[in-house]
Amino acid sequence: MKHSTRAVVAALPLALLVGACGGGASDPSPDAEPTTSQPASSDSGPASPAPAREVPQDTLDQRLRDAAWADDVARARRLIGQGADVNAKDDTEQSAYLVATSEGHLELLRLTLRHGAKVDDKDSWDGTGLIRAAERGHALVVGELLRAGIDEDHVNRIGYQAIHEAVWLGEDTVSYADTVRVLAAGGVELDRVSPSAGLTPLEMARSRGHDRLERILETVTADRSADPADPDRALLDAAESGDADAAAVALRAGADLEARDAHRRTPLLLAATFDRVEVARLLVALGADPDALDDRHDTPWLVTGVTGSIAMLEALLPAQPDLTVENRYGGLSPIPASERGHVDYVRRVAQTGVDLDHVNDLGWTAMLEAVILGDGGAAHQQVVRILLAAGADRSIGDADGVTPLEHAERKGHRALVRILRE
Repeated sequence: MKHSTRAVVAALPLALLVGACGGGASDPSPDAEPTTSQPASSDSGPASPAPAREVPQDTLDQRLRDAAWADDVARARRLIGQGADVNAKDDTEQSAYLVATSEGHLELLRLTLRHGAKVDDKDSWDGTGLIRAAERGHALVVGELLRAGIDEDHVNRIGYQAIHEAVWLGEDTVSYADTVRVLAAGGVELDRVSPSAGLTPLEMARSRGHDRLERILETVTADRSADPADPDRALLDAAESGDADAAAVALRAGADLEARDAHRRTPLLLAATFDRVEVARLLVALGADPDALDDRHDTPWLVTGVTGSIAMLEALLPAQPDLTVENRYGGLSPIPASERGHVDYVRRVAQTGVDLDHVNDLGWTAMLEAVILGDGGAAHQQVVRILLAAGADRSIGDADGVTPLEHAERKGHRALVRILRE
């Protein structure tokens, strides 16, 4: 059986669509509705302002599709405000909503869903956005669509469900492993034979030599009698140990995404605490709360400032954490990160828009913590340089008005003194 031929044939639809519609016709016109000039009034008073000329609906809709291909969320938002339709299709059955699904544009997808996207709308191959996203390995988009209530087991006109496309047309990579786990955890059918390939998803993985995907599917399709007796406990344990496949099994068995342990820690908080990034990506895709507080007033996001894990930071950002939530000391994540000399973390978190001049309950900013509690060595020197370059205010003193420079001088940290005097 020449599966490679089937894969090429099945892969053609989306590729052809993208090739045919990639970006649409360019439109040099600005987003703002054009105006027409009017002759001045014949009286001596000021001329009336020119009335806005209405932009044709099909023009607005095409501009929105162009913005979708470019992942220009700001422009898309303006066009929707002017009346562009997120469901309007061109002659190849592409809409802004469907483009967001296939291209993995998560923020754009959320925008279209907020503005009435028809979640079960189909493309020219009778495929849903879920099928399109799964075929490209867009796990976060897959999770967003599952939470939006999309038909998770729809079969397109070439006989594939989303899970089939992820395995048969995908690769044995991290992104597809994430996608398969999200689909499995979300409850999609896993044992249906694809009419076109004649194989189940597990058989597809074996046929394609996708060892990673095969292991995942073997785990999640095991005899249901082996499901955990306590799915919530199983999910918490999997999050702490870092077993993403076991986490998917627990979720598929009905585990609560926001289950709590004895210390009020959620699965996502446990994953963040122990830096279990694969589990965190699964939980985030399915909508886990990055701001859930435990009994120590920690959240998944706040914990990253302690661990300094950039990988976890990146895993949590799509969940849109609240950067203003404070820890038990009244601090934000850059403060413990600066104290600990987490150079790369501070560099990355400074790009998120978090308040670098936030003052905690001790009266200290991130810069003060780096100077007062740091050792004055290379790591803390870099942290201070990064904070200064990001616009942090070196003049903010502690509760007694002592500035970072004065603290550095008192501690004899000559390198920090030079940096703070620059």
